Amino acid sequence: MKYLVTGAAGFIGSAVVEKLTSDGHEIIGVDNINDYYDVNLKLARLKRIENEKFRLIELDVADRDAIKQLFEIEKFDRVIHLAAQAGVRYSIENPHAYADSNLVGHINILEGCRNTKVKHLVYASSSSVYGLNAKTPFSTSDSVDHPVSLYAATKKSNELMAHSYSHLYDIPTTGLRFFTVYGSWGRPDMAPFIFTKKILDGETIDINNNGDMWRDFTHVDDIVEGVVRIADVIPSRDVSWTVEKGSPATSSAPYSIYNIGHGSPINLMGFVKAIEDELGIEANKNFREMQPGDVYQTYAEVADLFEATGYKPSVGVKEGVAEFVKWYREFYNK
Repeated sequence: MKYLVTGAAGFIGSAVVEKLTSDGHEIIGVDNINDYYDVNLKLARLKRIENEKFRLIELDVADRDAIKQLFEIEKFDRVIHLAAQAGVRYSIENPHAYADSNLVGHINILEGCRNTKVKHLVYASSSSVYGLNAKTPFSTSDSVDHPVSLYAATKKSNELMAHSYSHLYDIPTTGLRFFTVYGSWGRPDMAPFIFTKKILDGETIDINNNGDMWRDFTHVDDIVEGVVRIADVIPSRDVSWTVEKGSPATSSAPYSIYNIGHGSPINLMGFVKAIEDELGIEANKNFREMQPGDVYQTYAEVADLFEATGYKPSVGVKEGVAEFVKWYREFYNK
C-alpha cells in the first residue's frame, strides 16, 4: 500500500518508515526538519532509512496549500500522522509553535484524508492527556479533561478533531496515546538522552520530585510494532454505541483510541540506575521539586490494544537501556 508518514525525520517516524518499507509498502515521508533539536540527528536518521521504497518531501504540515496539493497528487491509502511540536516544557514557553504544528497541522491532515478518501488515519496522541488523573493504570475509559500542559491540551484536541471528522465524513481514525518512548535515535530533549549525555560528560543530572516519579518507559521497537499492527485494524461504525453506555475510546463513528505503552512503570531512580550500570559511572545528582507540566506517574492499560492487534511489549528496561547506550556511544563516539 501507499502510506504517508508525517514526522518522517523524527524519532518514532523514522523507525516506522523503516518498518513499513521493510514490509514492502511505498512510503512518502513529510518533515519540515526544524531546529527544535539537532538537525544533524534528523538528517542521520533519514540517511539510515534511505531506500527505493521511501521518498521524503520537506514541508510543514501547517502549510495548508502544500498539504492539500500533496494529498491530491499522491492519493494515499493510509496515513500515519506523527508530525508535531513535541515537548511538555517547551510548550510552556512557546505556545504558538504548538498551535501551528499540532492544531493547524492536524486539521490539514484531516482535510487531506477527507478530500481524498484515505482508508485509515493513525495519529499520535500522548499519555500526557491523562493530566491530573490519579487512578492507575491509565485507561482509555478514563476522563482526560484536565491536562497540565498546553502540549497535552493540543493532543486532547487532536482526538476531538479526529472524532468530528470520523463522525461527519466517515473517515476511519485511530489515535495512539504514546507512553515515554525511548531507544536508539531518540530525542535529545528526553530524559534517557539527557541523563546519558550528562553522565558521560561528568555533568550533574536533575532529578525531579526528588526521584519520586514513575514512568511507563516503552522501547521504540515495541512502539513501532504496535503502530504498524494497528494500521491494519480499521475502525468501523458501531450503531449500538451510546455516550451513556460506551467507552470514550470508541464511538458510533469509525473512531478509536488506544494506549500504547509497556504496561509496567518503573521508578525514575530505577531507570537512572539502569543507565549508570550500563555506563559504569555513578551520576552526580541534583534532587529538585516537581517541575511545571510534569505528572507523578504514567502507567498504560494496554489490554484493548493487545486484544485488537496481539501487541505485547517485549523489550525490558535493562535490555532497552543497553540498546540505547550502545547506540549513543557509537553515534557520538563517546
